[in-house]
Amino acid sequence: MISAEKALQRLKEGNLRFRSHDHADVDVDSISRYQLVQAQSPFAIILGCSDSRVPAELVFGQGLGDLFVIRVAGNIVAPSQIGSIEFAAEKFGTHLVVVLGHSMCGAVEATLEQLQQDMDNRSPNLHAIVDRIRPAVESLVEFHNELDSEDNTCGIAPKLLNQAVRCNIKASVNKLQQGSEILEALIKQNKLLIVGAEYFLETGEVEFFDR
Repeated sequence: MISAEKALQRLKEGNLRFRSHDHADVDVDSISRYQLVQAQSPFAIILGCSDSRVPAELVFGQGLGDLFVIRVAGNIVAPSQIGSIEFAAEKFGTHLVVVLGHSMCGAVEATLEQLQQDMDNRSPNLHAIVDRIRPAVESLVEFHNELDSEDNTCGIAPKLLNQAVRCNIKASVNKLQQGSEILEALIKQNKLLIVGAEYFLETGEVEFFDR
């Protein structure tokens, strides 16, 4: 299995191909499919949002068997996501985890709306997602509310949403780094790197956060 740094570089190069339209549809012949039936060795684990506009394999210019992808609205971290990452890191020896959020995230926007005006009519299942994003963005909402109180700004300000998306990504990274004894041990042994990244719908670019 390649190192975390090499895996990160491979993702960056793949995203560059994606943005440059220098990629072809994945063509997997019967021999390749058969080999993948026998075993897999994904070089990176991606915890991404369920948004249909952010398919990790396409965004990173990768093919069948390259990525172990977990998708959930708002790229939140819950026990099932942690367990999935633990499984992939231990089973396949994958050294890189990327938490991939994106601009204009609907789950983050729903959380901001909930914080600005409580909406009791939301389903309890949606509340479960909102409640996991809430701690990462609560202070931002309070700060922006103070700034906006003078000019009576209505709705979710784009700047607030942009900041909230990034805070939510960083919060998910922190939860993975500190919420699992298995992942913590792998990090301490330099066998696992967990980083955050944001995909911009407008440009197709993935920006990786400083570690």
